[in-house]
Amino acid sequence: MDMELLQEAIPFLLKGAQVTLLIGFFGVVVGLPLGVLLALLRLSGRRWVVAGCSAFSAFFRGTPLLVQLFILYYGLGQLEFVRHNPVLWWVVGSSLNCAILTVVLNTVAYTSEIFRGAFQSIPHGLVEAAQACGMSKWITLLRVRFPLALRQALPAYGNEIAIVVKESSLASTITVLEITGYAKRLMSETFAIIEIFVIASVFYLVINLLAMLLVRQFEKYLSGGVKATRNIRI
Repeated sequence: MDMELLQEAIPFLLKGAQVTLLIGFFGVVVGLPLGVLLALLRLSGRRWVVAGCSAFSAFFRGTPLLVQLFILYYGLGQLEFVRHNPVLWWVVGSSLNCAILTVVLNTVAYTSEIFRGAFQSIPHGLVEAAQACGMSKWITLLRVRFPLALRQALPAYGNEIAIVVKESSLASTITVLEITGYAKRLMSETFAIIEIFVIASVFYLVINLLAMLLVRQFEKYLSGGVKATRNIRI
């Protein structure tokens, strides 16, 4: 591979990597708590709440992210009340903000499904035991249900983090200059299609490997904490 091409491409793709990390950061930091909340609402037992949350999850899990991105960016931007509302236009009128919102909504739907299964896998006897000890529903959630559900959901959620990073590449379709956006621009300037996108794929690979490493270390930390607790009880 041409070293001059590398010297030209890497600084540009590093700028794009910052935007990719920004989209992924909001996808995880905002999407995780909202996804857990949506999972709890889907298990609340109230029909209208369950129906609304299930419909939201079904839509965002059942349609492509690219279609969702176009609906929010190009579709909502055509509505009068959106263009005259400063807050809504700040979200929809900015391609980066719209990309972040779309990724967050999409990952909330998938995260809710992951944690819904995790919460349902918790033995009911543990919850009853906690409540028999005098714990309220809120304390039981914080000290029993959520920690156990997190351990169950973490492997699948690690995959979701990797998907969020990869899906951020679709933001380039609405002119967001992240890794893929800069790669397209470099490709049009240098015509080195294979070389540019190989370098871009390495950037995505490195980001995802680091993310998966962090998730794995967190899994080990949680597993170690459980072992230590068991040893103390013995």
